[in-house]
Amino acid sequence: MTGEGTIRVAIVEDKDEIRFGLSRLIGGSEGFECTGSFATMEDALENLPNDLPDVLLNDLGLPNMTGAEGIAILKSKYPDLKVLILTVFDDDDQIIDGICAGASGYLLKSTPMPIILSAIRELNEGGAPMSPEIAKRVMELFRTSPPPKKVDHDLTPHETRILSMLVDGHNYKTAAAELGVSVNTVSFHVKKIYEKLHVHSKSEAVAKALKGNIVN
Repeated sequence: MTGEGTIRVAIVEDKDEIRFGLSRLIGGSEGFECTGSFATMEDALENLPNDLPDVLLNDLGLPNMTGAEGIAILKSKYPDLKVLILTVFDDDDQIIDGICAGASGYLLKSTPMPIILSAIRELNEGGAPMSPEIAKRVMELFRTSPPPKKVDHDLTPHETRILSMLVDGHNYKTAAAELGVSVNTVSFHVKKIYEKLHVHSKSEAVAKALKGNIVN
């Protein structure tokens, strides 16, 4: 039974041993409840809406859809969802991708288990926990890199509108109905969008749109 003040946590991690270990840690710790654990981002996207947690503990290096891509999609649909990255990646590109996708915290998998629990609690209370190595890299990145400018990738206003609809969760059929055009017309424009963004799937397009501030 979940007590008042219990932090509900879901996990996305493809390594069985790590996923099971985190599930046991969270489920067996007072004040925490593990609401679900998923080996892929696709599984998480399908099942999380049925039982949305307070905090999502998310790996980045996942099979098929990456953690950053999935986080971007989840944050577009559930802006209040708190995401804590737990990964082996400590390079600049991965840090930027994870934070720009919407994560509020970033821990390395070398983090001791008690610190992971403390970080989940800190994040749930509005903090932004980071491993010391990551915090140092983030500070260096902000000092040496200017803020990214908005890039539209030469999208037409109509293509930008369709991309915005994809970000909002529309599929070809619902987008066509709202725009008053055929599904084939939407499909044609989406292919053009993919070409201009240099992506190959809806999830990649949504992630790039959010990270690049392409749509409002």
